[in-house]
Amino acid sequence: VVLILLPMWMNFLLRTYAMMTLLENNGVINTMLEALGFGKVQIIGTEGAVVLGMVYNYLPFMILPIHTTLKKMDYSVIEAAQDLGASPMRVMTKVVMPMSIPGIVSGVTMVFMPAVTTFAISRLLSSGMVYLVGDMIEDYFITMNNRHVGSSISLVMMVLIILSIGLLRKVDPDNQGGGLW
Repeated sequence: VVLILLPMWMNFLLRTYAMMTLLENNGVINTMLEALGFGKVQIIGTEGAVVLGMVYNYLPFMILPIHTTLKKMDYSVIEAAQDLGASPMRVMTKVVMPMSIPGIVSGVTMVFMPAVTTFAISRLLSSGMVYLVGDMIEDYFITMNNRHVGSSISLVMMVLIILSIGLLRKVDPDNQGGGLW
């Protein structure tokens, strides 16, 4: 848990710049690949770099609610399923997964909106080669000075996010939200 929380003490942009340092042509990853006898790999400027950056920045927000839910889980239910002859896979799919749904819902709620509207990660890690919705909104507001279109796109995104949260509430009708509060 400490290894997951440690990067969260840094600013979002600093974490993204750290990813740039790792992924650049003379970065740590390419240096290690060359030391192992492999050639350099172009990572910066690709969709893979953006995905890695988003996972690195948002994964802790997904893991922590799931961890909290699993920590609060009644393990006697798992033992009972095992005593009744359930295979490990069946225990996982029929007992652990349904009991961890509140944490999954809470994590998805915390990650979905920032991940959909991000523009800094794609701008920094792809050198402008990967264009996300957040980039489009920023372009309409800043570059094109067309606040009407930028606001319209933002409004559509907000409606989609509210609809998504409504769907998630159907999955978690008790609104436990991972048991964090």
